[in-house]
Amino acid sequence: MHIALLSRNRNLYSTRRLIEAAEQRGHTVRVIDTLRCYMNIASHHPTIHYRGEQLEPFDAVIPRIGASVTFYGTAVLRQFEMMGTYVLNDSVGITRSRDKLRSLQLLSRKGLGLPITGFAHSPDDIPDLIKMVKGAPLVIKLLEGTQGIGVVLAETQQAAESVIQAFMGLNANIMVQEYIKEARGADLRCFVVGDKVVAAMKRQAAEGEFRSNLHRGGSASSIRITPEERSTAIRAAKAMGLQVAGVDLLRSNHGPVIMEVNSSPGLQGIETSTGKDVAGIIIEHIARNAAPVTKAPPRPKG
Repeated sequence: MHIALLSRNRNLYSTRRLIEAAEQRGHTVRVIDTLRCYMNIASHHPTIHYRGEQLEPFDAVIPRIGASVTFYGTAVLRQFEMMGTYVLNDSVGITRSRDKLRSLQLLSRKGLGLPITGFAHSPDDIPDLIKMVKGAPLVIKLLEGTQGIGVVLAETQQAAESVIQAFMGLNANIMVQEYIKEARGADLRCFVVGDKVVAAMKRQAAEGEFRSNLHRGGSASSIRITPEERSTAIRAAKAMGLQVAGVDLLRSNHGPVIMEVNSSPGLQGIETSTGKDVAGIIIEHIARNAAPVTKAPPRPKG
């Protein structure tokens, strides 16, 4: 098969691993900088151009679209969809997952476990908003934040009111969530491919930190998840419409609760901590589900 890998940096671990896994299985991969694509949007013959030339046909597209380029990246992905190309995660699923509030509303509609979450616009509603999520301590999140940036733990009522007022004063969109104390600074990353959890790791926050993100100094280790956690992760990915997803769960006193569904989960932490060839599993999933329509060309330089 001939695969397009939408990535702005071919040297990133996840990008390198997907290239290696595909080539080991006899496929060719072309890495394409999403922001260098430009499109001819015509109903009779939609095309994508790249660096001065029309892109050749591909059997499949793997989107590795960063949060900062979601709007343009999903526009490029929609163009591939218009051309009938198989995409690993489609534009709708990615857009859903990147909108934190919308994604939680979709998960809630499916009856999946979530932390109590509040959302408000007026500063006048702050006291009741805090009460709604069981009071302090509570977590305040910027809707546009990634990798733990824009996430604040407010340990007292006064601190919570001050932080929420400050964010609202900046016209920032935030949501407020109950703090799951019993999780003890740890969460689970369940890596879903198709209808299976193919790997899972526990991420533990660094000393004095409540955010477990590896970018914030957290540590990762392989973990055996429960059938309920496995089912929750798979249902969450399906609710978003994603074939590949990193579903982040917390272990609460009332069962697993979903923190986030990531449509472009990194491979380094999960492969390093579990020893599993997750990149290979993704490529094999593509090979099973994408019907080859091209003859793979010689390996391109770009």
